Amino acid sequence: MSEPRFPYSSGRHADPVIGAPSLLAEDIVVGYPGALTPALRGVNLEIRSGTCTALVGPNGSGKSTLLKAVAGLLPVVSGSIRVYGNCVGACHHRVAYLPQRGEIDWAFPISVERLVLTGRYVHLGWLRMPTIRDKDIASASIERLGLSGLAKQRIGNLSGGQQQRALLARALAQEADLLLLDEPFSAVDASTQDTIYDAMRNLRQQGKTLIVATHDFNRLTGAFDMAVYLKAGKLISQTDASPCFLNLEKEQVWTG
Repeated sequence: MSEPRFPYSSGRHADPVIGAPSLLAEDIVVGYPGALTPALRGVNLEIRSGTCTALVGPNGSGKSTLLKAVAGLLPVVSGSIRVYGNCVGACHHRVAYLPQRGEIDWAFPISVERLVLTGRYVHLGWLRMPTIRDKDIASASIERLGLSGLAKQRIGNLSGGQQQRALLARALAQEADLLLLDEPFSAVDASTQDTIYDAMRNLRQQGKTLIVATHDFNRLTGAFDMAVYLKAGKLISQTDASPCFLNLEKEQVWTG
């Protein structure tokens, strides 16, 4: 994975620390600007490389906040986050963030292929133009998500499920090692859910690490290695994604 000569951020890319987990959060407190109380409080979390972890909890539990903090979009008030042993942002090439669909301006005049190609920009920096290889990677990601026939379409013309696929294709085009997916299954059809799960399965087989915020308890077993439960900004527990644990933890998170 090459380092751009003139990267977007002031920091240079750092190689992963050998043996370090994909994510290590130690006693982190994270808040939104102007908020009176933090959205996350005292969260400790370790995610092993090559695993798929579900972030589960009610609305407002802190799932999106945690993903944004790991992506470097929200500051950590106290505590620390390490990504592959480095500070947040030092391995920016290796982290891809897929926001909730409602956070995107779908009226922006850009085609699907151009949106997906922006996933390559972190490798280019300010001055380099996308190469043929970059375009081939973007095209392969579009095909993988079943959007080849819509590549020239404006993103605003897509259905909700197609928009979600386009966002995931952009994340895949980045070729990151850690993927942060915020509610990728929300308000999409069954076909899109199956496509996303297939893509996740393939990524895990490649040794990628996925952290996925989701409300879909029905498919946690088999699709995920671990489930992390958040409630009111606190980490309730981190367990194996097996039925005997999931039923107990679901009851605790939603009613406890």
